[in-house]
Amino acid sequence: MTTKHEQILAYIEKLPVGDKISVRQIAKDLTVSEGTAYRAIKEAETRRLVSTIERVGTIRIELKKKEHFERLTFAEVVNIVDGQVLGGKTGLYKTLNKFVIGAMQLEDMMRYVEPGNLLIVGNRLKVHEHTLRAGAAVLVTGGFDVLDKTKRLADELELPIISTSYDTFTVATMINRAIDDQLIKKDVLLIEDIHTPLQNTAFLKSSDKVLRYSELNELTNHGGYPVVDVSNKVVGIVTARDVIDRDSHEQIDKVMTKNPISITMKTSVAAASHRMIWEGIDLMPVLGENSSLKGVVSRQDVLKALQAASRQPQNGETIDDIVKQQMKTISTEDFIFECVVTPQMTDHFGAMSYGAFTILLTETGSQTVKIRKRGESVVENMTIYFTKPIQLESILRVHVRVLEMSRKVAKMDLEVFNDKQLVGKAMITYQLLER
Repeated sequence: MTTKHEQILAYIEKLPVGDKISVRQIAKDLTVSEGTAYRAIKEAETRRLVSTIERVGTIRIELKKKEHFERLTFAEVVNIVDGQVLGGKTGLYKTLNKFVIGAMQLEDMMRYVEPGNLLIVGNRLKVHEHTLRAGAAVLVTGGFDVLDKTKRLADELELPIISTSYDTFTVATMINRAIDDQLIKKDVLLIEDIHTPLQNTAFLKSSDKVLRYSELNELTNHGGYPVVDVSNKVVGIVTARDVIDRDSHEQIDKVMTKNPISITMKTSVAAASHRMIWEGIDLMPVLGENSSLKGVVSRQDVLKALQAASRQPQNGETIDDIVKQQMKTISTEDFIFECVVTPQMTDHFGAMSYGAFTILLTETGSQTVKIRKRGESVVENMTIYFTKPIQLESILRVHVRVLEMSRKVAKMDLEVFNDKQLVGKAMITYQLLER
């Protein structure tokens, strides 16, 4: 049985792209409270089904697949640049394929403007009209207005004209940053990417007997199963340890582990991995609205996903990438690594940031694990000491000393030197991922 929240989300998903949505209208159409409608619309915004724009309202936008994350809708551009929509509001749901900076003569500019583009330009009134007629939207920088006839043309062609107070360079930087952020998000593995969906998930009902566990175990060969009540809400989990020596006619809810550790579709695979290792569990239920069962994820699923991800190139560059690019291994016997501090690793004072320093330490420790055991690892806990500020363009040497390394845990002491001077220390414990 679907909840009101899920019904509203399904209703929004079926709306035509470009439709305007209001809390009051949805509450009236679906006979729900305005509070329920508001929460569902916020969830739809998180799922990128709708976009809310000041002075325009909430509109249904095209749901972008992960491989198309680098493309923005005009509605998203409005929010990125804190813009005001001057005309063509009905075209905000459309996706732009590229943006063009208008810093040349009109005739030269039009050679680069194509349908689906966004032209970034100042108060050049003739350019605005020519761009719309070429099938492109217009972003006016400097907070300037446009002619009334241009606004009417934008409404007629359903091509947005957006005004922002920022200058052209700042706007281009903001849009580029937004695209880069989305490229990074595209490559972040979430549970929704790897989970076993409900239709392929074996589960038990709280009213089932222990005998049913044995039947499922023979059929699927799995060691554990989530347990749901009559409304599909997860109430427990059952593993072989729970049913051993139990009477086959005993009810499942008497032997199950209640309140199991669970995750949602939007949990990252990295977070799920850490939780599974920390808690020592092999299977986690994936929950939807009101704790309903949406599927399961196993330790094997998570490990395979992490191993596959480590072999994939990342399009959006993160601080991790920048630090790793500057790292090189000096000695695989003594575990010595070197890193050059670049401008991207520094804070506004020109010293190496705490975040970049942390990444350097955790990555050198992780590389040491790979050298010693040729496996993957995740940080369990760490203590870091900054003893001296680290300046831009410093060449750092990290000496790693392995204190203990077992099948599941590695403990390390790390010292960081700049020109033979100690500038930082750390104690890190890693949980090792079994293959």
